[in-house]
Amino acid sequence: MTETEELYRFFSKCKLGVLSTLGDSNVPQTALMGIAITEDFEIIFDTVKSSRKYRNLIERPACSFVIRWTGEQTIQYEGRASEIAAEELPRYQQIYFDTWPECRAHLSWPGIAYFVVRPRWIRYSDFDENPPIIRQFTAEMLSRNL
Repeated sequence: MTETEELYRFFSKCKLGVLSTLGDSNVPQTALMGIAITEDFEIIFDTVKSSRKYRNLIERPACSFVIRWTGEQTIQYEGRASEIAAEELPRYQQIYFDTWPECRAHLSWPGIAYFVVRPRWIRYSDFDENPPIIRQFTAEMLSRNL
């Protein structure tokens, strides 16, 4: 199994991540999010248009996540978010709802929006191992190895 395949195997088990965005005056803001991942390491999530994160991502799409599954294994993730266009929405919603079937109920929420974050850089760390395992991936590495 390649390092990229191992990363995907770990990452695809993760359902929660802490999203960091930049608000007005570059003030950092964070939120715990339910997430789903595509085979291209894209992160999908939903939010409402009245949220701070929605405005932040529309105005400043650079963002980051910290994602943890068990022990001291983490993923640091930097990417660029975009609201999912109508023609792409069914495909991304299917992936999201496969991970979060209960979130189909969000479809009735006023102002619901869906975002996809495309990776620019990912760092996987496992400090449960001795010595620790630390691997970094760029967007170019991820697309080459899929």
